[in-house]
Amino acid sequence: MDEETFDETMEGAAGSVAQRVFHALSSAPRRKILAFLSASGLTAGEISERFNMSKPAVSQHLSILETAGLIRREKVGQFVHYSLIENNLVNTLNGFVQEVCPVGRPIKKESLARARTKE
Repeated sequence: MDEETFDETMEGAAGSVAQRVFHALSSAPRRKILAFLSASGLTAGEISERFNMSKPAVSQHLSILETAGLIRREKVGQFVHYSLIENNLVNTLNGFVQEVCPVGRPIKKESLARARTKE
């Protein structure tokens, strides 16, 4: 397949989905957010507490992840809760990568411990 044909294919609906996913995964903070959400949901405030950035910046990262179809949000009272979309191939692959990633592994362990305390 030549470069032009590939570009035309990637511009279709499936291509734009793939582009959104790759864009979402291209950022270290967004990959960390996925690791934090790996075992249990968190509120926007709980997520922003884990980063040294403004709440609007964290909100932008959450929006990109949601647009890519990797997370969902649910408003409960005055809080917005975020969680991973289960049975998503990208999230499944990302979970595997977190197991071997020196940055993601401790975050995933924290998420699992948090999920156990909620049960």
